[in-house]
Amino acid sequence: MSRKIIGILPNYYVHVLDLNTNITTVEIGPQNLVLQDNHSLEAGPLPFVTIPPGHYCRVEHPIDINKPIVDGKLYELRFGHREIRLHGDPFPLFPGERLPESGSATDYSRAIKRLPTIKADHGIHLSALVDMEETDTAPARKAGDEWQLRGPLTYLPKPEEQVVKMVSPIIITPGHAVRLRARQAFTDAKGIYRCTGEEWLVRDIGAYLPDVYEEVVEEVDAYTLTPNNALHIRANCNFTDQFGRGRRIGEEWLVKYDDTESYIPDVTEEVVNEVQLTVLSHHQYCVVVNPLGDDGRPRLGCRELRKGPKTFFLHPGEKFERGIQDAIILESDEALLVTAQEEFDDITEDGSKVHRTPGDRWMIHGPTDYIPRTEIGNIQRRKATPLNENEGIYVRNVQSGQVRAILGPQSYLLQAAEELYEKELTPLAEEILKEGGGVGDASIRKIAYFDGAKDPSLFKGNKRDKTRVVTYRCPSNCAVQVYNYIEKTARVVFGPDLVVLDPHENFNVLSLSAGKPKKENALKTICLMLGPDFISDHITVEASDHARLKIAVSMNNEFRVERGNPESEAMLFSVPDFIGFACREVASKVRGKVASIPFEQFHKHSADIITAAVFGKNADGEVNKEVIFTANNLVITNIYIQSIEPIDHHMRDSLSKSVQMAIEISTKSIERSAQHEAQRTEQKAKGELERQKLQNEKWLN
Repeated sequence: MSRKIIGILPNYYVHVLDLNTNITTVEIGPQNLVLQDNHSLEAGPLPFVTIPPGHYCRVEHPIDINKPIVDGKLYELRFGHREIRLHGDPFPLFPGERLPESGSATDYSRAIKRLPTIKADHGIHLSALVDMEETDTAPARKAGDEWQLRGPLTYLPKPEEQVVKMVSPIIITPGHAVRLRARQAFTDAKGIYRCTGEEWLVRDIGAYLPDVYEEVVEEVDAYTLTPNNALHIRANCNFTDQFGRGRRIGEEWLVKYDDTESYIPDVTEEVVNEVQLTVLSHHQYCVVVNPLGDDGRPRLGCRELRKGPKTFFLHPGEKFERGIQDAIILESDEALLVTAQEEFDDITEDGSKVHRTPGDRWMIHGPTDYIPRTEIGNIQRRKATPLNENEGIYVRNVQSGQVRAILGPQSYLLQAAEELYEKELTPLAEEILKEGGGVGDASIRKIAYFDGAKDPSLFKGNKRDKTRVVTYRCPSNCAVQVYNYIEKTARVVFGPDLVVLDPHENFNVLSLSAGKPKKENALKTICLMLGPDFISDHITVEASDHARLKIAVSMNNEFRVERGNPESEAMLFSVPDFIGFACREVASKVRGKVASIPFEQFHKHSADIITAAVFGKNADGEVNKEVIFTANNLVITNIYIQSIEPIDHHMRDSLSKSVQMAIEISTKSIERSAQHEAQRTEQKAKGELERQKLQNEKWLN
């Protein structure tokens, strides 16, 4: 029977299986091992596991060294257990034992690891895999418990523990802090109990090693405070701040340079914003709403005046009413109209004391600089209005309601109880003033007459300054009537003159007929031309033989008025449409006269017939030289016939031919008379010549 001899070197071992008992034993060298027939070599020869100093290895399914089956060679395995083996004598691996992470049966380099070394201020985070009993060096642990060992030290691993991670410290420098959150309830290094989710700050300068139940939320930088800035802080819960002051949830306050040069807000504080220093110069002021009281709380609804030079911070709840404002600088021709909205005692410009009540109005005159009090409500800046001659403004007294016109030359400053009054005119009157006195079709002759009366200073662009006194340059030989609606009186202004309207006066707008034939309301004007002037019109007449004619006439007219006599002046405007009135009167007389005579007679004596019809005849049978309309003292001094045309075109053609034939007959008659006269003169000259010849011959003989 063959036997196998195995040489085992020192520090080597083999695993031999007894085929009869099915037990694997360990044989270690040095020796020559003779394998029996019932023995089988399972592994080896294999080197011993050698752990150098500062290293360890983890053995899975280790033997129970306290329960040997065969002395030194056969032990029971503790399946599922692990064992940590440190530096010591080399040892073999019993059958069933295993080094995890080993590369091969003879290469243990991967399984042997260096013992973890924890530096100073560092730590190692450990977790219990199973329940651990209390020992002299460690308390009892439950599976899942976590703890941390601080360096400097060398960590000796235990099979009941596992390394979660190596923990590095957080370096806290001046002006910085670390915000932490509790992962679960525990007591921190300072002995303060922390509940789950609680957050706090660590401000201690140096290296800080977070606990296993501390979660680093963020690193917080401090706010640097200077004399020119401050922090607006709001409390998120009730607490005591860093300066020992109790704060309630929602309370707001400022942290300034006087409190600290740098500030790290606590987790219970919220930085609302950074507040800049407010600087007021010598001529500046501001009104602060809801100012801070002596108790440190805002005085809601109150207002506080702060004048420069001054610097301050706006506290939480405070705000500017209108921002930083400059003091009101008044020149010598300026003033302020101020109104009191609260009761207070004031000092006047002359130094006397006066009690003001809400609603009082008074003036602050320049030159001066003025900063309004908080009790002052409405402020209105007023400047003296320079008025030249023939200029003015309308002023109303707000207490009595009286309106008056202030005329130049002067510089007028409104008083406390006065305000500018806007005088309203009708849209028609506005347009008439803009056009110089009359509006109508551009073909109307009188429209061009008003161009010289336009006043460019009355209108700025297309708008009139309604506070300025309304003026109108009445042209020469014209009249303008102005009516006072308060006194119910009228006055007449004769040109050339400047019409100045009082506050309750308005122009009397005339609506005149114009065009040929006349159309009513074709011309709107405030200016009445006194004449001498002329009126042209087309009159339609019908003769006794029913011949209808259109007569173009022109009449010289003028108004006769006794200036200074109110009754005579008022009569000028008693007839609103004097042109239409005169044309209707003249047309009526002409139609009445022409209707009583045939066309042929009218055609031969038209001028005499129309003149006699219009002017009439006196007791001696002579035609009058003028006709006077007593309603408005309008006088017609002469009438001219410009043309007479039949309305019927057949008659017009016949009349045209008749006139043409008459002209031809007259022309031929004149030609024949001239020819006869020429022949007679020629015969006379020839007779005298023959007679002279005979006398000459007689003398010669």
